[in-house]
Amino acid sequence: MEFMPFSPFMIPIAGMVMVLLIVGIVFWFKTREKELQVHQEMRIREMEHQRKMKELELELERIKKGG
Repeated sequence: MEFMPFSPFMIPIAGMVMVLLIVGIVFWFKTREKELQVHQEMRIREMEHQRKMKELELELERIKKGG
């Protein structure tokens, strides 16, 4: 009986593991991309909110000085 470094089951198992790894990596990248997009949208909303608050502060000061 000769030595076989791989059993007949190793090749299909390795193929399945490789497919799972590829699917996992693709899923991770898509998840990361969505996470970065959400952070970007949150930052944009935060900047808009700060701008609106500054406008309201300026309007309040204008009313106080004029009234």
